[in-house]
Order: sequence, then structure tokens, then C-alpha cells
Amino acid sequence: MLLRPLHRWIWRTADRRARKLLRFAETEADGGRDLARAAELTCDPMLRRLLLRHAADEQRHAELFGGRGRLLLRETAAPAGPAEAPAATAPGARGVDDVPAGMPDAPLLAFLHCSEKAAAGRFALYREVLADDPATQAVFTQVLRDEAFHVAYTRKHLARLARARGRLALWRARAGRLGKAYLRLASALVGVIGTLVLTVQYFLLLPPFALLARRAARREPAGWRTRSPSGSSLSSES
Repeated sequence: MLLRPLHRWIWRTADRRARKLLRFAETEADGGRDLARAAELTCDPMLRRLLLRHAADEQRHAELFGGRGRLLLRETAAPAGPAEAPAATAPGARGVDDVPAGMPDAPLLAFLHCSEKAAAGRFALYREVLADDPATQAVFTQVLRDEAFHVAYTRKHLARLARARGRLALWRARAGRLGKAYLRLASALVGVIGTLVLTVQYFLLLPPFALLARRAARREPAGWRTRSPSGSSLSSES
């Protein structure tokens, strides 16, 4: 996979690992709260039980990530500080407010299924590139067991609730994730292109103007002359 060398570089230092784990802890805790709120809103008793179990799993993941992240900070004697600011949403992020409008349960399950599947893929990749850190690798192994269950139950109960409409909700959820990823990529690309254009303009346009200004300064006479109303010349030189 092309992303493997990039993630090896991202996770190469203990300090960076710690801050990423702390960011994941915040994301998982937020997701757990959203899932608990969603469990209160559903009218399906079976789905309510599953969402509450999912919320408990997310809280446990937050404790696992947070505990390992804080331990790494202590081991490296790095100063405690805010978690690494994400350039984009963390891979396990869930937000019930992002669920498409429509059916109350099927869109929710479709959104969770796509999110959990994406998170499981990323976490599996992180576990693979952390071969030199067995303790952190073990954290991802524990989390991935729950992610496998989350992917399976969301797929199963999405099919149970509404087969045709459930597939439509799943496609909408996938399209929503792709659309958000495209917007993030486009925003980053616009910034890079803008910086590149300004840099090119600076190096291509500024030197000729500076050269012309120096030549004009060399041609300018030492003093300035003007004419009096009577037609005689007056000089600025004494």
C-alpha cells in the first residue's frame, strides 16, 4: 500500500504517537456520547441495546488510547499539552448530526457502517506500521476486535430494517464521506496552488521590475532642473 511508508514516518517518534493517541481518545469519547444520545432517540429496542454497547466500546477505546498516550508522554518526558490538532477528522470519528435526513435508523446505521469500516482499515494499517512498539500495537489489536463487531452489526441491522431503502441510505452515507473528503482535498490543493503561484510571481516578476528601477535610477540626473516663468533655467544645484 502506498500509504504505508507515509504512516511509518508519521508514527516514527514516541512523542508524535502519544499526541495522535490522545487525539484518537478525544474522538472516541465524543463518538461514545453521540451514540448514547442516538440510543435514546431510536424506537427500535434491539438497536438501542446495540448502540449502548457501541457507546460503551467507544468509551473503553478512549481510555485505552488515552492511557497509552499519557504513558508514552511520561516515558519520553515530553511536556503535557493539547492533543495534536487534526488537519482532518480522525479516522474513527462519528457524528450523529452528520447522518443524512430521512429514516431515523437506517441512515444512522449506514453512516456508522461506513465510519466503522473506514476506521477499522486505518487502525489495521497503524497496527502494522507499529511493529517496533508492541504495547501500542496491542491497543490497536483490542480496538480492532470491537471494530469488527461494529462493522458486522451495522451491516446486519441495516439490512434488517430496510433492504432497498437501507441500500440507498448506505450509498448516501458513502457519497457523503466521499464528498467531504473531496472538499478537504480541494481546500488543501487550493492553498498549495495559491502559495505556488505567489512564489512563482515573486521570483519571475519582481527581478525585472527591480532591474528597471535600478536602471532608471542610474539615468536620473544628479540635480533637477525646471524653468522659471520668464523662460530662464533654474537648477537645484547651488
